[in-house]
Amino acid sequence: MRESLGGTLGYFIFRLGASLAAAMGLLGLLLAIVGVYGVVSYAATQRTQELGVRMALGASPRQILALLLRQGAQLVAAGLLFGLVGAWTLTRAMSHMLVGVSPSDPLTSLSVAALLSFITLLACWIPARRAMRIDPIVALRYE
Repeated sequence: MRESLGGTLGYFIFRLGASLAAAMGLLGLLLAIVGVYGVVSYAATQRTQELGVRMALGASPRQILALLLRQGAQLVAAGLLFGLVGAWTLTRAMSHMLVGVSPSDPLTSLSVAALLSFITLLACWIPARRAMRIDPIVALRYE
């Protein structure tokens, strides 16, 4: 084994595999961010008239922001619930393929969940800020 690893390729294959796994993870994170942003932005756009009516009846921009962020947080909570249950199930099913790594690594699971929560709430905050600046008269005339 030492000769194989110390040869011309050495640890190159392992480093290449780790780099590709990291790149796929970052690509998945980017796709998750774009997806959440798209869904929340679309939902805010579809509710333009409702938000305009709420603002015309006296809702403050802060209340509109809180409304949309609350709905985004509900999406994040549902995604985290299903994602953590799915990850727990898959690590149990694939535990024979994990060498030197515990299938139950709470630090990694919690840190990834916290990172994804922060990023998705940030992706929810951007359309919410845009909806907060809607002029009620323009929103009421929208379509």
